Amino acid sequence: MAGVSNKPIVFVTGNAKKLEEVIQILGDKFPCKLVAKHIDLPEYQGEPEEISIQKCKEAARQIQGPVIVEDTCLCFNALGGLPGPYIKWFLEKIKPEGLHQMLAGFEDKSAYALCTFAFSSGNPDDPVQLFKGKTLGKIVYPRGPRDFGWDPCFQPDDFEQTFAELPKEVKNSISHRYRALKELSDYFILNASALKSESPSMCDLAK
Repeated sequence: MAGVSNKPIVFVTGNAKKLEEVIQILGDKFPCKLVAKHIDLPEYQGEPEEISIQKCKEAARQIQGPVIVEDTCLCFNALGGLPGPYIKWFLEKIKPEGLHQMLAGFEDKSAYALCTFAFSSGNPDDPVQLFKGKTLGKIVYPRGPRDFGWDPCFQPDDFEQTFAELPKEVKNSISHRYRALKELSDYFILNASALKSESPSMCDLAK
């Protein structure tokens, strides 16, 4: 972690709902200062890990300091993992109903949600750290509030409700985002002492 700049960590997002969910999941145990900022990043193509690393490196270059970026995929098994990292564009064009309709000709409706958080210290010599979480489920006709992306058409395994229908506290205990953030949080808690010594303003250990 050498070379971490003396700045808070910037979480790159312009989505207020996403920021709210991340803060709820991290809770008060996360040892570092986190601020949100929207910046324009190129729309990279490739596998999820490759996209996350490229986005994080570019964000760190623009911010000139430590950053966290998130990349979320919705993967249909019948389509070999598509839409995957391109789900944002599919959702904008065809809405949750269209996502459900994409599998009309397939018996297999199973899918998984994949979330990847990428962290850069801001030092280009440091490797990008990846934290991943996956939730298995299936694609259903949309049910529930329409205020958070594709949540209305994703029903996690072992539940009769979609992400949109589940109470927030339940969703936030099983979601792909929760699982990735748990990995990220554990990493920062484990390394908090080192981070604090290298950058006191970035990581302020709880008393």
